[in-house]
Amino acid sequence: MDLRLLRQFLTLAETLHFAKASHLCHLSPSALSRSIKQLEETLGVQLFIRDNRHVELTAEGRVFQDYARDALSQWDSLRNTLLSEAQELQGEISVYCSVTASYSFLYDLLRQFRGQHPRIEIKLHTGDPAAAVSRVLKGEEDLAIAARPEQLPAGLAFRSIGLSPLVFIAPVGDPAISAYLEEGVEAIDWSRIPMILSERGLARDRIDRWFRQKAVQPNIYAQVSGNEAIVSMVSLGLGVGVVPQIVLDNSPLADRVRLLDVTPRLAAYDVGVCVLERKLRSPLIQAFWSQIQV
Repeated sequence: MDLRLLRQFLTLAETLHFAKASHLCHLSPSALSRSIKQLEETLGVQLFIRDNRHVELTAEGRVFQDYARDALSQWDSLRNTLLSEAQELQGEISVYCSVTASYSFLYDLLRQFRGQHPRIEIKLHTGDPAAAVSRVLKGEEDLAIAARPEQLPAGLAFRSIGLSPLVFIAPVGDPAISAYLEEGVEAIDWSRIPMILSERGLARDRIDRWFRQKAVQPNIYAQVSGNEAIVSMVSLGLGVGVVPQIVLDNSPLADRVRLLDVTPRLAAYDVGVCVLERKLRSPLIQAFWSQIQV
């Protein structure tokens, strides 16, 4: 199997957009289309359902996506195992994290790693931190910076790189929200105050449990993807939110919100790097993993 075709296939399978995928592969859309057709003819099955406006993986395409990921990972592992110790590791690994993690925790990790392994290419993807663990479990990413789940899934390795408290935040000087807080935090009627919460993930699980312990039905104003968006909406006076402290510390809007000393306090995030245990057989991923201080 042509590894070049596998990489082109995976790029299209990830973007589901011929123009974007061809740009990432440094090909014309027509050349990428020919590559996919060649792959389909070799396999004898259709990998994509496509028309002028839509691209979608077939059932066979999803099965082949898993194979292609494993094949490229095994190839990188074999190639680097065969290289002499005097030669440098080379290849690519994908890392997923939130925007905040990319310039806080990830910065120090990459600075050290790039100095030691300059020929390993990092493919960085950012997005909702709630999706980090699932992307690793599905094989969509090699590694991710994530909050440790309350129960670690089987086959997932996790190394902690820091703790970040989960904190309640409110806007500074907004009269509408201040009215709910004027008698002090302990007197807040949590059934009335508008809340801006993550739509899913560990933070949402913990705040939902917090409300249940208080026997309160929360007044949810908005459910959003990404902690940075929560800080933004709170700063606009739209409600009270819950975010990791690290997000607030790195936000340009930090001076427009204030912390609420709410009790009982929510359990802190144990932030770390996670990876499938079987992927640690790859010399590239092991090189990244080994630099994380336990």
